[in-house]
Amino acid sequence: MKSTALTLTLAVMLPASVAGQARVFSHADTLWGTNGPARTWWDAAFYDLRVRLSPADSTISGSNDIYYDVVSAASELQLDLRRPLEIDSILQDGAKLATRRDGDAFFVTLRTDQRPGTRRRFTVYYHGKVGLTPPTAFIWARDSLGAPWIATSDEDLGASTWWPLKDYPGDEPDSQRIAITVPDPMLDVSNGRLRTTTRNHDGTTTYEWFVTEPLNSYAVALNTDQHYVHWSDVYHGESGDLTLDYWPLSYHLAASRTQFQQVKTMLQCYEHWFGPYPWYPDGYKLIETPYLGMEHQSGIAYGNRYRAGYLGQDLSGTGVGLLWDYIIVHESAHEWFGNSISARDHADMWLHESFAMYAEDLFTECQQNKAAGERYLVGVRAHIRNDLPIVGHYGVHDVPASSDRYFKGANLLMMIREVIDNDEKWRGILRGLNQTFRHKTVSGQEVEDYISRAAGLDLSKIFAQYLTTTQIPTLEYRLGDSTLAYRWTNSVPGFDMPVRVSLDGSANYTVWLRPQEKWQSQAVGVARPVVKLDERFYVRVNRIE
Repeated sequence: MKSTALTLTLAVMLPASVAGQARVFSHADTLWGTNGPARTWWDAAFYDLRVRLSPADSTISGSNDIYYDVVSAASELQLDLRRPLEIDSILQDGAKLATRRDGDAFFVTLRTDQRPGTRRRFTVYYHGKVGLTPPTAFIWARDSLGAPWIATSDEDLGASTWWPLKDYPGDEPDSQRIAITVPDPMLDVSNGRLRTTTRNHDGTTTYEWFVTEPLNSYAVALNTDQHYVHWSDVYHGESGDLTLDYWPLSYHLAASRTQFQQVKTMLQCYEHWFGPYPWYPDGYKLIETPYLGMEHQSGIAYGNRYRAGYLGQDLSGTGVGLLWDYIIVHESAHEWFGNSISARDHADMWLHESFAMYAEDLFTECQQNKAAGERYLVGVRAHIRNDLPIVGHYGVHDVPASSDRYFKGANLLMMIREVIDNDEKWRGILRGLNQTFRHKTVSGQEVEDYISRAAGLDLSKIFAQYLTTTQIPTLEYRLGDSTLAYRWTNSVPGFDMPVRVSLDGSANYTVWLRPQEKWQSQAVGVARPVVKLDERFYVRVNRIE
């Protein structure tokens, strides 16, 4: 998920007229979001990123060695780097390559020996000012002691806002090195494990981090401050011992030792529901940041100020959300859904956010009980806007501006669990997803199809209703002397989701109804029936007299 301060706060608080504005896609959006001919013929294999940060003038400079596998014959390659950053040169085999610029995309003419089945490399050198005007991936701040505190967060903006790469979510490198050079006494904390710390002769230090497993580009991050301190722990998990590394600012060390204790409880819960933590070789980190939060792979950005809930607030209004730290619980869920299982197209970002918010329900269930988790998700419905479909437009850079991919998407998953009506099967589906699509980029359709197959049910109409429309399905019903008639309206063609209702106004007499678009009826075995919908289903009910 993007920097949470830009996600939930803005999406929830902006007027509908702003959040729901129609999106106009540009040529640049198409270049960015399309797996075009200058991208399809090569697969990114390894990025060796080196960045020098200069806080004094808000500039960066550096290079990226890009190792790639040649899939098919071609000679022109699309490389992405967003303005105001500039490419100084691109070299392959010691020769400077010709480029042509099209907005924020560079089309590079490579050497002629691009043979399918080979691995090749080129190096990009670049520089520029960053973070001076929004939108920007750089957060320039100062900590409470007045020292520069700098971090990155670029999910919607793209990693190409601060380093050159193939900025397309469908292609992740198999591993990556991240070497960040900062002025002394600052230090950098990035993804993966710290391999070397090199003191340079010019009053700077280079911190070299290495990620051994596939990494989506928006999850690459730098975090720099002179007051970072480190402490560690170990979690004994399903795949062995997992190192836990914590990087608070020095004056928050005591608070972090208390607040971060819930990490082990969270990991135990998520491993139960989703399977092993996906990044044992790279470890788990929480890094204090000057913004609220972000799911940087193996290095979660944490800025919740060591408070319960969402900056001390309960998004559900039930009190349930004040029993845990929102950023720890939500952002860590992305290690499974978002980082390990990654959307191939930004249009399917619900795969990240709907599952991560649904994980908040599961954590509450682990912490308390199933009913408490369900109360939480019913409570967050107050934030559902139904202003835009959850699924965006494919083939362009489109992350829908609506927050519904969080709140509505999580409620969709709760409903699907109820329709399946078998909690162990549902747990098996969630674990199966993480086994089948582990470390892969996927489409929303692939995930939908997997869930339907594993459940043994055709759930396609339910997904279509809640992901591709803004309509809330309406259960219309009417009562006769001894019958109940019902149907779906305001729904996609063929919508057939079963729902659970009470016929006596309590939990004593509940039945499943299987409405369709045409009226159906069934006998009612209770005098003076009262139809009450199970609140876990996000639908409207309308009695026809």
